[in-house]
Amino acid sequence: MTVLSLSSDLPDELSEDVVRRLVQVFYVRARADAVLGPIFEKHVGHRWEAHLSALVDFWSSVALMSGRYSGKPHLAHVPLGLAPEHFERWLRLFEETVPEVCQGPAAAFLVDRAHRIADSLQIGLGIGSKALRLPAKTVADAS
Repeated sequence: MTVLSLSSDLPDELSEDVVRRLVQVFYVRARADAVLGPIFEKHVGHRWEAHLSALVDFWSSVALMSGRYSGKPHLAHVPLGLAPEHFERWLRLFEETVPEVCQGPAAAFLVDRAHRIADSLQIGLGIGSKALRLPAKTVADAS
């Protein structure tokens, strides 16, 4: 039985430099965005450089499996009051930015991961079309 390294399945074009450039270019745009910018400013504007560094580590872990990120992104997004529209905007900006940083399989890989992240966060936050909707408990259910 042959066991392949997960990293061997990654596009050759992906590198720490690509991840760093993507995060820097994308989050300049996200901060300047009329919808997303105020959220970033309110919650991380006072510590932007540290947040950007954490985002580079996060995307390095997602894209290159570096394991550098050890935070809890779901918990970090809970107090932000996000709605599905915020994720749609984030994804649109991301999809517009990726081709400026990389092309081909690497670009497709990063966009796919962004969609998975958006889905996962929305599920975790209980918003959007993929959120788990459990029936409300009633008094009769408790007996």
